Formats: sequence, structure tokens, C-alpha cells
Amino acid sequence: MDMHCHVDLYSDHDVVLDDIKQCNYYVLSVTTVPSAFEGTVNLTRDIKNCRTALGLHPQLAHERKNELPLFDKLVSKTRYIGEIGLDGSRGYKEHFDDQLLVFNHILQKCEQYHDKILTIHSLNAVNEVLDCLRNHRQAGIPILHWFLATKKQVEDAIELGCYFSIGPAMLASARARKVISWISQDRVLLETDGPFAKFDGKVLVPSDAGLLVEYLSIEWNNSKTQVLNKLSTNFKCLVSES
Repeated sequence: MDMHCHVDLYSDHDVVLDDIKQCNYYVLSVTTVPSAFEGTVNLTRDIKNCRTALGLHPQLAHERKNELPLFDKLVSKTRYIGEIGLDGSRGYKEHFDDQLLVFNHILQKCEQYHDKILTIHSLNAVNEVLDCLRNHRQAGIPILHWFLATKKQVEDAIELGCYFSIGPAMLASARARKVISWISQDRVLLETDGPFAKFDGKVLVPSDAGLLVEYLSIEWNNSKTQVLNKLSTNFKCLVSES
């Protein structure tokens, strides 16, 4: 699986689309603005194992908050919502009020449904993201994408019912590897965050999510087959929750 991939933002769509078809992984194609949703749906329309998420990225919230009415119009067309969230990094924290407005609006809108799955950005804003999720517990099932946090924050997120999508690029960071070690095995999903994330200097494509299997086999002291079975079970549990 690849539960967080920006399919529409690859410079060569043929490369990523061919990769999805060949690897046959389940791929969640996230979008960064509502106006990109329908074009991305059309881009992957012929690929049965690919779904498109409706998103409004926190780094674009201050520029694209005017697209919230479009988000509201499109939200019934997909179960998947993302990329959404908050970003407290330099250059974006100054727009945090706009980010909160957008994120809370989206969560509130999703509470009108009972089956949404949310892929969430939380860079340098973990506590604020978790607070928003506490205030909107009926918004859907959260997947925390590329989650960098303390052990207590990981525990708090698990208590809130969150899943976590981890990618090969995280293995380059000792901090990220530590976070992976704190996540319950039954809450782990895979991602690439391509084309933004790289591994050994190479832009990741969905099939590269499988690079995590060997690492998790060692981390969990399980065989690769056991790891794959656990990941498959986690995905089935995710999509069956409501």
C-alpha cells in the first residue's frame, strides 16, 4: 500500500501511473487544493486500486481558504480526505490562524458523514492537531502522515484512534526511526509521500513503500510474511471502521 502519494504532482505522470499498475498496491492519491481533485480523479480513473483524496494543505491554507466552498461541494464524492492538517514551521506559523480555520472547517464538515478517512499533516504542530481531533471526534479515522512526535504524543494519538503512515524517507532520520519504534504494530500503514520524498537520492514511487517491509521485519522481530500480513490486516481494519 501507499497511503500518501501526490500522484498529480509528479513531473512525469506516465512513470507513476505505470508503477501503480505494475505493483498493484492500493494507492491513496492525495491532493493539496480542492480545485485539483477532479483532475486527479480523471488522471487515475482507469486504475482500480487507486483512490483520490480531497485536500487543502496547511501550507496553502492562507492562499486557498477561498476554496472551502468547493471543498464542501466535493466532499461527498470521496471517502478519503487529505492532505489536511496544520504546519507550525518557519514561514507557515504566521498563517496559523488561517490553517486552524481551514482544518477545523474541514473536520466539522466531515462530522456530517460517518465514514471519512483523513490523512493529516502535523509538522511542528502535533499538539494543536491532536487538540482539533479531540474537538471533532466524529470527523473520521485519522492517519497521521510522517508523524514526528514525542512518545507521549504517540500514545495520545493512539488513544484518539489514529493510524500512522510511515515511509522509506523516514529511515534516514534517527528521530523518525524512534517514533516508528513507539507506534503500535496494529496502527502502522505505509506511504511514500512521493514525489516530495526521496530514498538514497531517488524520488519515491508507490512501489517503493515496500522498502519498509525489511526494516519492520527487523524492528518487529517478525518474518517479512508476518509483516505483510499485519499491514494487510491493518488496512482492512482501517477501511472497515466507520
